[in-house]
Order: sequence, then structure tokens, then C-alpha cells
Amino acid sequence: MKKSIPSAIVTAVIIGLILTFVGLGINTYLLRGRSTQEGTAGGGPGGGRNGRNAITVRVTPVVQDTIENSVRLNGDVLAVNQVAIYPTVAGKITRTFFQVGDSVNRGQVVARVDPSRPGEVYTESPVVSTIGGYVLSTPVLVGDTVSTQTPVITVGDLSSLVIETFVPERFSNAARRGLAAQVFLEALPGEIFAAEVEEVSPVLDPASRTLRIRLRFTGGRDERIKAGMFASVSLVTNTRRNVPVIRRESAINTYGSWIVFTVNERNIVSRREVSLGLENEEFIEVISGLEIGDVVVSAGQNFLTDGDPVRIVE
Repeated sequence: MKKSIPSAIVTAVIIGLILTFVGLGINTYLLRGRSTQEGTAGGGPGGGRNGRNAITVRVTPVVQDTIENSVRLNGDVLAVNQVAIYPTVAGKITRTFFQVGDSVNRGQVVARVDPSRPGEVYTESPVVSTIGGYVLSTPVLVGDTVSTQTPVITVGDLSSLVIETFVPERFSNAARRGLAAQVFLEALPGEIFAAEVEEVSPVLDPASRTLRIRLRFTGGRDERIKAGMFASVSLVTNTRRNVPVIRRESAINTYGSWIVFTVNERNIVSRREVSLGLENEEFIEVISGLEIGDVVVSAGQNFLTDGDPVRIVE
């Protein structure tokens, strides 16, 4: 009895191994049959060329359009004519006739100064505005002593406003009179105001290496725009008209070269190397490599290779 026990164990182990190998063989056979069926299905509709699955992409056509290159600058809205009014004699301010925001006519008396001194009595001297406009500031009060170098009141002609800004040296050659621009005001979000360069300084500031320019609004007077407002100016530095353009995201930079993928009528992509020109926030000019009407992949191209099938979605 003691010798028959090891024999029974060995027999059970052998039978177990045989059943295991049989099970593995059946499982392998079933998996191969399933793979063959899937491969056959992949070669049918939707399977793609050489069994490759179609990649989902979005496309846009190459169109002919005008493209502008611009630079964004910060500036301030100023009154065209802003003048500080000074007294003709030194003395003490006895009366003021206007407050900030009041309208003043040219030649109107805005204050009076008493030039009298101890032992000497003189007639009050009027302070006369040299321009018409609105009172922007009144830096003195009644009782203050002023000299002929002390501004009594500041008057600005607000009927015409300008935007003053400073152009960096690298863009200074593009700044010229008549150059179009768009103005965005912090106080009026979402609105765009048309402007053009009216004045260009003949020299650069040696400290900041910038060129001072002034722009005027071309869309007419808007009462909501006030002197002193902060402005953001988009200055057009270059313009190309009637050129092929594509969306910026369509182009991929690969080892210093720009490439795009075009799609033919069979939804197969081709890799194209292109030369690019001017660009803005949305579009970029195509100098060579594409023709107007070509269909270009604008989304999903990062996973493509030449000859891949694609599925186009809107």
C-alpha cells in the first residue's frame, strides 16, 4: 500500500498536464480564427487602405483673401489741443469762475488775481482763456498765491481726440501717416474703433528706443470716448491682398520646414511642404506648395502620415 500511493499521484499529475495542454491548444485555435475574421472585416468598407483605419479630421479649403500683419501697442486718449492758462501778473487768487467739466469760450475770464502788496493797492487782473473747450483741471484755489509761471486752469478742446502711443524700434519703419489701425478701449469692452496714424515723430526716443506717434479716430465723434482713457492699438504693419491663405493651425513645423496635409476625392491625405508668408491671429499666407481650392487638414493632422485614409467631420 505504501508503494501504490506515489504512483497514483504521478498519474494524476500527468493527466492534469495533458488536460492543460489540450485547453491551451483549443484556446489558441479560437483566437486565430477570431483574428482572421477581424482582419477580413478590416479590409472591407471603413477598414482603410492596407488595413489602416481612417483617422477623423477637420478640413478647410485654401482661399484667396487679404491678410494683415499687425503689432499691439498701449496708449492714451488725449485732447488734440490742451492748454494751461497762466495769469499775466503775480498775486493772490480772489475768484474762480469755472469747475472741472465746465465749457469755456476763448477770451472768457476764468479767474481774477489781486496783485496788491502791503502799502500798494492795484486793480484785480483777469485771467483769460486762450482757447475754447472744457475745463480739465483747476490746480489753484481762492486765496492761493500765484506767479506768472503758475497754471490757474487747464482747458482742452475735446471736439477732436487722438491716441498717443510709442512704436518699438523694430517696427518704426512701418509707421507712416495714413496707416490704418484698430483701437480697443478698456472702458468700452468688445467694441473696435477705426483709426489712422496722423502724426509721426521724426526721431526715436534714445532712452526707450521707441517712436512716438499719434492716431486720430476715423469713425466720427463718439461722446463715450473721453480724454485720459487707456487704449490698446492694433497697428497694421504690412498688408498682402488677394493671396492664398490657410488657417494657422493647419501648418506643422517639422525640423525647420512647414508641412500641411491635403485631402483628395478618395479621402486619402498627401504630405506637402509649403513656404509661408504673413500671418495674423487666425490665418497665414501660403507663398508656394498649395493652390487655391486645395482641401487642407486643419484639425487632427498631428497623427497623420502620407497616404493615410481619413474621415472628414464638420
